[in-house]
Amino acid sequence: MEHVDIAIIGAGPAGAAAAITAANAGASVVVFDKAGYGRDKVCGDGLTPRAVGALNALDINMDDAHRICGLRMIAGKVARELDWPTTDRFPNHGAVWPRRRLDAALIDAATKAGADVRFNAEAHPVFDDDGRVVGVSAGDTELRAGLTIVAAGAPGSVARQLGADRVPDEPFGLAIRTYAETPRHADEHLEACLTLRDEHGTPVPGYGWMFPAGDGTVNIGVGALSTMKGFKKLNLNSLLESYRQLVNDDWQLGPNLERPRAWRLPMSTTRRHGPGWVAIGDAAGLVNPMNGEGIDYGLESGMLAVECFLDDPASAPARYDDLVGERFDAFLRTGRRFSFLIGHPWILRSGLRLSVSTTAIANITLAVMGNLVDNTTPGSAGKVMWAADRTLAAADPILRRTRAAA
Repeated sequence: MEHVDIAIIGAGPAGAAAAITAANAGASVVVFDKAGYGRDKVCGDGLTPRAVGALNALDINMDDAHRICGLRMIAGKVARELDWPTTDRFPNHGAVWPRRRLDAALIDAATKAGADVRFNAEAHPVFDDDGRVVGVSAGDTELRAGLTIVAAGAPGSVARQLGADRVPDEPFGLAIRTYAETPRHADEHLEACLTLRDEHGTPVPGYGWMFPAGDGTVNIGVGALSTMKGFKKLNLNSLLESYRQLVNDDWQLGPNLERPRAWRLPMSTTRRHGPGWVAIGDAAGLVNPMNGEGIDYGLESGMLAVECFLDDPASAPARYDDLVGERFDAFLRTGRRFSFLIGHPWILRSGLRLSVSTTAIANITLAVMGNLVDNTTPGSAGKVMWAADRTLAAADPILRRTRAAA
């Protein structure tokens, strides 16, 4: 029987960040991924300044990524282009880095650090008689681990085995993206249209994006929240095409370079730890409901899980859960409640226009869309989010009772 300090299920950004942190500290670590090396992950490819900060902490060379200076937010006829703020917490720039290249850079760094990475190996947790996770199995291979880290993305079979599915009554998102050639591929700002409408002109809680990749192409996509009326009937391909027509002239888009591909955005989980295991990244529901972004949370939670294990293996799962909760729970909870709020069409039609109505308000929106808000955020953005958390907590029962039928 093979024994390691840490076993990781999933070789995406969260799993790779955990593997790099463990291997750099001298811990023995094995990473399993059911796909092959170089697999593509459907994603918007945008990296916030928070994500860049985490990649810097992992010492990842980002020369292959396209640098982004800020965000252009569009709501109705109003557009505001703002640069990422300069702070002592995060860099003042983000990036666009297609996931095939980002994921390869991260897992290559994990391998270089000493992690044992095994592709085309679908792993599942192994339990002892008391229900504790004691390792993983993958095909004919079974190994024991001091800690098993679940980094398998949106809840699936592994989550079901651990009793860590999405919370049924909480919102989730769906998104779709493709690529197109554009002469504006080297733009230094992401673009987000916050007042999205479907092919019938119905307002959709979500946004459309143009993320220039610097390689001749732009990642074009749309995302929508499950709190809207008629969500189950929403045609993502039609929504993407409607948005494409809206931006086509400004961006001088060429034909789609690949078939549009959709994915689910988890925004909650019933559990993110238990005896012998923790969940990180998307598997832990760490996705910002207001932008669908989770790469930065995946990187941070992966590093944090390993740091807790290195400090004290016995208390690591509970300690990790506490620290992740302190850092992110209030903000993500507020985002989920806000999702219910904008699910009401009469609020959605006018509410999101306020998000860019003044420069001061737009700067707060910028911080939210950039995942720059957490339990330690100073200034007006932090104050607004804490006030929103308290206000929406009081309104939450009403919001849920009056939510639109999906």
